[in-house]
Parts: sequence; structure tokens; C-alpha cells
Amino acid sequence: MTEKRLKVLAASSGGGHWEQLMAMRGAFEGCDIVFATTIPGLLAKYDIRDGLVLPDCNRDSITMSIRCFFSAFAIVIKQRPDVVISTGAAPGLFCLLAGKLTGKRTIWIDSVANVEKLSLSGKLAGRIATLWLTQWQHLSRPDGPHYAGAVL
Repeated sequence: MTEKRLKVLAASSGGGHWEQLMAMRGAFEGCDIVFATTIPGLLAKYDIRDGLVLPDCNRDSITMSIRCFFSAFAIVIKQRPDVVISTGAAPGLFCLLAGKLTGKRTIWIDSVANVEKLSLSGKLAGRIATLWLTQWQHLSRPDGPHYAGAVL
């Protein structure tokens, strides 16, 4: 009898969020992993042949945010992951939201760059994520986010 491998959708914006997600690649060993980001060239840079591209967005562009959410939702429906994980920002948050709406487990790891306070996406993720993490111990709270170490 073959054991079912956990399917993970790991999504983030480009830049530092993506670098942190890539630093965690080893943690996904033994899983069926699908990566999604906002910059197509990042997939090739990390030799990811079957990765997906999300439209980039931020809070200043409602139209692009709506487009990104529907793209994230389509990815979650098509890929059918067991878990959705993100290091941020808004596109990753939309993947988490889509995962939550479809009954998937969700994990948010707020960026290590957010030393003084959680990011806006990180604050919103607290309402969505099954597991809500910060990379700074002094930002952790009993009701979340929780601290389990830093990625970098």
C-alpha cells in the first residue's frame, strides 16, 4: 500500500519573501510541492519547472488585488493542496485565504524583515492561518503569532 504524499502549495511575492520561502525548501522534502510567485524569472532561477505565476498586487491597487485573489483561488482549486504556506505578502495572503475557503490547512510565516511589528498581511493572516508564525520572538503572543525560530 502506497502512502499518500502531502501536497503543499508554497506561495509568496518576489524578493525577500521568495528568498525566505526558498530557504525552507528542505522542509518540504517528501512532499509534493507546488511553488507560486509573482516573478516568472524566479522560478527558473531556482530550477523550478512546474511553478506557477500569480499577478502581483498590493493594497494600493484594488483591481490588481481582485485579479490576484481570483488567480490564487483558481490555483488552489486546480492544485488541490493539503496545505497552503506563505511567507507573504498580499499574493501569498490571497493563497492562504483561498486555502481557508476550501478547507485546507494554512501556514503563515511573517517576514524576518518585520522587526518592529507584523506586516499588514501578517496581521490579516492571523484571522486566516491554521498556524500563524513570526520570526521574531518579541513579536510573539500567547494567541499568536507564535515564534518557532527564524528562517534566515
